[in-house]
Amino acid sequence: MKRIKEISAGMAVCIVIAAAATLIVGLVPALEIVGAPVFGILIGIALGTFTKVSTRENFRPGISFTSKKILQAAVVLLGFGLNLATVGKVGLVSLPIILSTIATSLIVAYMVFKLFNVPSKVATLIGVGSSICGGSAIAATAPVIKADDEEIAQSISVVFLFNVLAALIFPTLGDVIGLTDEGFGLFAGTAINDTSSVTAAASVWDTLHGTGGEVLEYATIVKLTRTLAIIPITIVLSVIEAKKTNGKGQKLSILKMIPSFIIYFVLASALTTIVNQVFTGGALAAAGALFAFLKKVSKFFIVMAMSAIGINTDIVKLIKTGAKPIALGFICWVMISVVSLAMQHVLGMW
Repeated sequence: MKRIKEISAGMAVCIVIAAAATLIVGLVPALEIVGAPVFGILIGIALGTFTKVSTRENFRPGISFTSKKILQAAVVLLGFGLNLATVGKVGLVSLPIILSTIATSLIVAYMVFKLFNVPSKVATLIGVGSSICGGSAIAATAPVIKADDEEIAQSISVVFLFNVLAALIFPTLGDVIGLTDEGFGLFAGTAINDTSSVTAAASVWDTLHGTGGEVLEYATIVKLTRTLAIIPITIVLSVIEAKKTNGKGQKLSILKMIPSFIIYFVLASALTTIVNQVFTGGALAAAGALFAFLKKVSKFFIVMAMSAIGINTDIVKLIKTGAKPIALGFICWVMISVVSLAMQHVLGMW
């Protein structure tokens, strides 16, 4: 009870900000391509800058708890939206492109980190966020590499900037270069990293081409397939971080290196898959409704965490150090798009 009382005030602030950010996006559908997490960060930054709420003793514990533990809980709940059987069917077709785009982003992020001297944790978060699934991947990776709130805020902002541009530009680009419906679904699902922006771009394509939502469904499944890459990426980063922390010459247990929330994420995905395979009729419908609810809670938790991160962010420092991360995000975005299209051409899909 003492702990609950200690964190309640700070968490309440984050809940209010997250609710406001979600409401803004809900009232203006066009803002879906930006997403509630970005508005959570922006409102949080404004509140933190003008009220200094993060420095007040009664608010600080709850804000810190939200930016860390609630963020991890969001990743766990994200697993309930992943039916591995459904993902596997589409994944076989899209896997070569997904692996190519992920490898491209990570390699480019490393090269730019070396060339431009971008802070290592920011480069890692942008590389992972660009290659896998935007905010969700950053949410999963940040605790593993012990990134601070400013590094997370900067990475999220950069990744979402290019999400918005992709959602606006890609449907027209797909028409100009003559992509098929399936080709655009693959392009959107592999070259746009956040689910909201993938669905926005695919919905525009469906509207323009009268495909009745088929491209939206296909692009979303491709995107969910990419989400699974969170597992190996975070495990590898956990091992690297553990070796740095423990030093050389010590034996380290792999299981101890893997963050517990990643294990729970895998279990949630496995449970979703088993339920979808075993249950039928009303039981399946009830389970589906529960999983859909948990997925919504996951999204809201991410907005809460981003709000807390925004509160703790030094906006002046963020602006001063922003040019190199934006350049890194831009290069990753362009290269992922080029590789996605090039792989389709190589594989005879376009």
